[in-house]
Formats: sequence, structure tokens, C-alpha cells
Amino acid sequence: MAGSLRAVLLGTFTLRFATGLTGTLIFYYLADLPEFGGVAVTAFTAGVIAALYYAAELIGSPFFGWLSDRIGAHRVMQPGPLFGAGAVVATAFTTSVPLLALYRFIEGLSAAASVPSVLGYIALATSGDQALRGRVVARFEAATLVGIGLGVVAAGFLYSPLGTTAFLVNAGVYGISFLIFRYGVADLTDRHLAESDPAFGDRPGLGAYRQVLTNPAVWLLAPTWIVLNAILGAWSTQTVFQLVERDPSLPTFPDQTLMAGLEPWQVSLALGLLLGVFFVGLFYWGSRFRRFRRTTIISFGLGGGLVFMVTLLALNHSAGWPVAVQFALTAIALGGLFVLAGATPAAIGLLADVSEGFPGQRGMIMGLYSVFLAIGQISGSVLAGAAASWRGLDGMLVASIGLLLLAMIPIGQLRMVEHRLPAGEPVS
Repeated sequence: MAGSLRAVLLGTFTLRFATGLTGTLIFYYLADLPEFGGVAVTAFTAGVIAALYYAAELIGSPFFGWLSDRIGAHRVMQPGPLFGAGAVVATAFTTSVPLLALYRFIEGLSAAASVPSVLGYIALATSGDQALRGRVVARFEAATLVGIGLGVVAAGFLYSPLGTTAFLVNAGVYGISFLIFRYGVADLTDRHLAESDPAFGDRPGLGAYRQVLTNPAVWLLAPTWIVLNAILGAWSTQTVFQLVERDPSLPTFPDQTLMAGLEPWQVSLALGLLLGVFFVGLFYWGSRFRRFRRTTIISFGLGGGLVFMVTLLALNHSAGWPVAVQFALTAIALGGLFVLAGATPAAIGLLADVSEGFPGQRGMIMGLYSVFLAIGQISGSVLAGAAASWRGLDGMLVASIGLLLLAMIPIGQLRMVEHRLPAGEPVS
């Protein structure tokens, strides 16, 4: 079982690496599209194309989560990488904006199929062992976020020398993910299918999710989790489009220091630093679950996110400031990012605890992870596109600060129901 869990995490990492790679490559490609014979693309259009990936995840996750409960998680996680591989190959050979949007949607089905079934598999394999669940859930989130982050970082280094051929390289990454899921994960189908809950019936639909969403922990967690993913989605996609040199006909903001028209490899170096800090924070806070309640860690994370955004806002107008002040602001921003990292594994840990109340529907329950993630990523991508069109990075920062303040509203009530979940929580 330990080997299968490691394989599930590794397959998740490669799948999400491919996600981050295409998600950033597509922005470099859209920025250069006129050079390939296409039309100039605005920030808003780029944001909509990015959002289509998560629209597919939002639409497909409920169905694939239900299917994994019916025929087994191992079977359902395997087709996911194949959707992604086909989509990125097609992307490499077109300059049509509508087709690029369609292929981005098809690629989103890779996550819709694989992620709910992977999480259902993890929930089943760790049932009855909360210590193991905590470790595996934290590592799943690390595999997801670090995979996406490394894909974002790698995109600049691949696109600069390879151009659109980088999409074909990414098809190979999706192929590796398929092989891991196919041959590295043991099938738990028999035990999984033996557990059923008649209240959910045999057909997918809103009724099953309505029963789960009446759980106070879920509907209180949902807005915070959606907002966190909106911010992560905005900053893992639209940021790249704002930092690189773009078509001169598009809006520019010369008063903003960070919008200096960087090369893709320079953007990758900066994002690599941010990813490293986030990665360290993720594991630090993941190991503090025994000391702090998960709502406490989420609250810390939201506060850290506010520090990060406000400090970046200052840095974006720091041209001419003393270097020492700029370095101090950078250190404060990195500290805020370190604290923000703890919010994501704490949130998914709460959802995993909710799934204990529905042992035969783990795929559907854990599919809510993808639903919340997709809603957040879609709204974040579109909001970031609109905010960036309005005021560049300043617009994105102001929007992010507003989202973080919004996410703080339900935390107090969520804390009041946290202790009712099947898994015991620390009292800090």
C-alpha cells in the first residue's frame, strides 16, 4: 500500500507539472502569437483561455468522481493524462485562438478525471489512520502545488530555445503520468465498490452533492478554499503575461517597477525563488497539524497572504528607492508567502475528514476539491485578466487583497464546527 500511495503522489506530481507547464507555455505563446501568424491577444482573452482548463475540471469532476465510486478509482485516474497529451500536441500546431481555447478545455479533462479519483483512492487507503492521512494529504497538496510551480518555472527555459516544440515535450510528461497510474498503483476496486450509501443512489447528480454540502464544515470551508485557489490561479498564470515583453499595442504601465518586460528565463528564475519559499512553508506547516487546529493554520495563511500582497504593492513602485529598503521589502514578502503556504494543506485536510462521514462516496466527496479549485481558478483567471487590463500588476494586487479579506469572513464560524468532524483536532 505504501508503494501505491507513493505512486499516486508521483503520478499527481507529473500530471500537475504538465498542467503548470502548458498553463505557462500558452501565455508565452499567446504573447508571441503575431510572430507565428496569429492575432494579438489581450490580457482578458488570455485569462479566459486559462480559465477554460478549470471550467473543464469544474464540469467533469462530479461525473468522474461518481464514476470512480462505481468502477474503481484506479481505472478512472488513468485516462486523465491521455486527455492532456492529446490536447498539448494539438496546441503546438495551431495559431487559431478559438482552437487554442478548445484544446485548453480538453486538457482540463485530464485533471477532471484523475484528481477526484486520486483523492478518493487516498481517502480509502488512509481510512482509519489519521496520522497517515495527514501526511499523505499534505504530500498530495505539495505534489500538486510544487508540480504546477515547477511546470511554471520550467516553461520559460523550454519555450526560449524550443518554441512550440515545448508543447510536444509536455505530451511526454503526460505519458509518464499515465504509466505511473497504470502500472504503479494497486487496484482497490473490490473494497471500494463494496462500500455503498443508498442515500446517494446509483446515478450522478446534484442530490448527492447537496447532501454533502449541507455539512457546515463544507459550506464554511468552500468560500475560503475558492478564494485561495483564485489567488493561486491568478498569480500562476496572468503574472507571466504581465511580466514578459508583449505586443506594443497592448496597455503598458511604465510607473510599475515590476512590469519591465522580462525575458521568459528571468521570469522563471523569479518564480523559482517564490516556489522554493512556498515549498518550505508547505512542509513546515504540514508538520504542525498536531500543534495547531487547521482553522488556525488557515487564518495564519490568510494573514501571511495579506502581508505578501501589500509588500509587493510597495515593491512595484520602489524605483529609485534605496537598495536596502528594496531588499527588506523582498524579505518581508517572502516571509508572508511562507506563512500563506500553510493554508492549502489545512483546507484539504478538513475536506478529507468530512469524507469519513460518507465512506462509500469518497470519490464524489473528494471531487469537491476539484470543484472548489476549479471555481477559484476560473474566477481568479478572469478577475486577474480584468484587473490586469485595468492597472497591470497593481490591479492584480488590489484584487488579491480584496479576495483575502473576503476569505477571512467565514473562518470564525468554521472554527466552531471543526471539532465535530470525525478526525480529532488539536486545541491550539
